[in-house]
Amino acid sequence: MSWLPFFNITPLLLNRVERIAGLRTRIMDAAIEVAWIPALQKDSRTRNAHSSTAIEGNPLTLAEVRAVEEGGEIPDSETRSKREVVNYFAALRFIEKQMGVKKVTHEHLFQLHKIMADKVMDQGEAGHYRTIRVRVGDHVPPLPEDVSGLMWELLEWWNERAADLSPVLTSAVLHYRFEEIHPFADGNGRVGRALALWELYRSGFDSHHIFSVDEFYWEDRPRYYASLAAVEKSGGELTAWLEYSAEGLLATLERVWLRIQDLAAASQGHKLILRPKQEKLLQLLRERGPMIPAAVWKALRITKQGALDLLNPLMEAGVVVREGTRKHGHYRLK
Repeated sequence: MSWLPFFNITPLLLNRVERIAGLRTRIMDAAIEVAWIPALQKDSRTRNAHSSTAIEGNPLTLAEVRAVEEGGEIPDSETRSKREVVNYFAALRFIEKQMGVKKVTHEHLFQLHKIMADKVMDQGEAGHYRTIRVRVGDHVPPLPEDVSGLMWELLEWWNERAADLSPVLTSAVLHYRFEEIHPFADGNGRVGRALALWELYRSGFDSHHIFSVDEFYWEDRPRYYASLAAVEKSGGELTAWLEYSAEGLLATLERVWLRIQDLAAASQGHKLILRPKQEKLLQLLRERGPMIPAAVWKALRITKQGALDLLNPLMEAGVVVREGTRKHGHYRLK
């Protein structure tokens, strides 16, 4: 073994890993016996495809990506954009089928890249390690003649050592190291994020395939790129990157939990589609506990009426309850 990741388990990282473990257990326990797992899986695939391609500049909206998955039409001017999304959906299906593989090989990576990069590469050949030098911002990846050996070392670590660590850590390590090597001429960002997802599937962490971490990275692209770049500046020390990735996975699980509550409410006859500010409100109530009305509209930076417009559907669905009077009471999760 000639390559090992270097990092420290800080109190912050440990706290996030423990919170992730607890929330994942709650999600898995809640999701095991319900009929709406397919809806969560479809939503996760759509969000993954949209977010990972959007990070690389794909202009399609989440609604348009959802239309692509369902066979809908989008403007002819977005032919390449549609192809990127179609490829990404195919790549997700590939890693779902490979989640039980005991040993990931170069050939697996070639197949994944060929699916992901088919007819959308600007340089190089899909399904083959690069034979040219590349540059990514300030980062100069290894020479092409060194790529195969470095990838062999990474695969050796993934296949033989990763199981000794939490998948919260190993998925992030795999993500970073792949991007650092940058083994393909094009499409490395999408493939690297897909490998991190593959690790969550392979380790059994996301056994239902309902997590979309890429959405966190897409919404915070400047910090995502800065966090990747900071590793090289620190001499390859991965601690800060692992803390950031754990923050993203924790935020992802919190969103999944909210969507589970949404579906649970709908299954009881209350059709509720959470708006972004409602998701934020539920997150605040979970983190802070009961909140008085003034605290709600101050935290969300909305008017009193705006707060009521968010709260009323949540109360009707039984997700949030009010205790006390409308003027002097407070709101809490049920």
